Amino acid sequence: MEHKQQLLKRIADRQARIGIVGLGYVGLPLAVAFAEEGFTVVGVDLDARKVAALQRGESYVEDVPASVITTLRDRGLFRASSDYATLADVDAISICVPTPLRKTKDPDISYIVAATECIATYMPAAGGQLIVLESTTYPGTTEEIVLPRLSRDGLQVGRDFFLAFSPERIDPGRTDYTVRTTPKVIGGATPDCLEVAVALYGTVVDRPVPVSGTAAAEMVKLLENTFRAVNIGLVNEVALMCDRLGLNVWEVVGAAATKPYGFMPFYPGPGLGGHCIPIDPHYLSWKLRTLNYTARFIELAAEVNSHMPDYVVGKVGDALNAERKAINGSRVLVLGVAYKRDVGDVRESPALDVIHLLQQRGAEVSYHDPYVGSLRHEGLDMDSSPLTDAALAAADCVVVVTDHSAFDWAHIGATARLIVDTRNALKGRAAQRVVTL
Repeated sequence: MEHKQQLLKRIADRQARIGIVGLGYVGLPLAVAFAEEGFTVVGVDLDARKVAALQRGESYVEDVPASVITTLRDRGLFRASSDYATLADVDAISICVPTPLRKTKDPDISYIVAATECIATYMPAAGGQLIVLESTTYPGTTEEIVLPRLSRDGLQVGRDFFLAFSPERIDPGRTDYTVRTTPKVIGGATPDCLEVAVALYGTVVDRPVPVSGTAAAEMVKLLENTFRAVNIGLVNEVALMCDRLGLNVWEVVGAAATKPYGFMPFYPGPGLGGHCIPIDPHYLSWKLRTLNYTARFIELAAEVNSHMPDYVVGKVGDALNAERKAINGSRVLVLGVAYKRDVGDVRESPALDVIHLLQQRGAEVSYHDPYVGSLRHEGLDMDSSPLTDAALAAADCVVVVTDHSAFDWAHIGATARLIVDTRNALKGRAAQRVVTL
C-alpha cells in the first residue's frame, strides 16, 4: 500500500516522472500530453533519427507541431533518448511499440518482448513503478508475456509494481478527437494497478473507462477494429453485388444512411490500410485458432477487403478497354497513395497493391500525393509527380485511391480524360468520363 499511496500522491501533485517507450504516432502525442500537463517526460526510441529530430525540436508526427516539441524541450518537460537506462528513475512507463503481423498473419510481439526485457532490467530495486502496455495485441498478452518478465525477480504485481493495459485510440490526422477528448479504456492486473493507472491517465484524458482486467481491455481494442473491418468488408461486398446488378453502391449506401436508427453507414473503397484495421483483427483470429476456434467473420472480411485492389485494377482494365486501349502500355496516374485522406502514412495502403498490379499488367504508372513525396516500399521506387494539367491530360486513366482534401476535384474532373474513382470524390462534379466502384 505504501508504494501505491506514494505514487498516487506524486501523480496528483504532477511530480511523477513519466517514461514513454516508442515515439511514433501513438507515443509522441501521449508524451506531449503528459508534458503539457506539467509532468517531466522522457521518451525512449531506438530509432536514432527520431531521437535526433526531437532533440533539435523537430516533429515527424503530423499531429504534433514542432513548436510544441521545442517549447516542452526548452521548459525541461520533455526529452528524447535511445537509452533505456533513462527509465530507471521514472515513476510510470507507457509502452507504445509496433505490433505488426508476420507474413503468415501471425502476431509479431517481439517489440513488446524486447521493450519489457529492457524495462525489467532497469526497474528500480525500491519498486513502485507503473507499467502500462498500449500496443495493440491479443487478449492475454499483458499477463502472459509482460507480467512474468517484470515479476521474475520476486517482485509482486499490485504491491512492488503496478501493471495495466490501455489500448491506444489514436486516429492520425483527426482533429475532433484528441488524446484528451477520446475516452481511455484501462484494465489493471489487480484492483490497485487499475486505481493507479486510472489516476495517471485521468490527468490527460477527460474520461477514463475502467474495465475488469487487462484481457478485457485488450479485447476491447480488437473488437473496435474488427467491427470496422467486418463492416467495411460487408459494404465492399455490397459494392461487388451492385456492380453485378447495375446499381450505384454510393446511392444505395447514402439512401440507407437516412434511416435514423438501426443503420450505420460504412463506405466501399480500394481496400484497407493503416496501422490498425488491416492488422488488429488477425490478432484475435490467431488467438482463437490456438483455442481451436475459427473467427469466420474476420477471415471472410479479410478475404473480401484484400480482393479490392484486384477489383480496382479490373475496373481500370474495363474502363480502358471501353476506350479501345489495353492496360499494357497505358499511362496510369494514381491520385493519392496514403492509406487515408490528409495523412502521409502509407502503411498497408491499398495504393501499394494497386500500383504493383498495374505494373504487373504492363501499365506505365505514376502517382501524385501532396503528403507522400516518395515511395520506397516492397520494390517500389517512385517519386510523386507534379499534378499539372499536362499530366492529367496525358494520362490514359487517372485512378483516385486517396481523396485528399487538397485535390481540386472539379479541375481534375474537367481535365482528365478517364477517371476510375474508388472514393466517390467526383460525386456531383462535371467530368469527361468517370467510373466508380
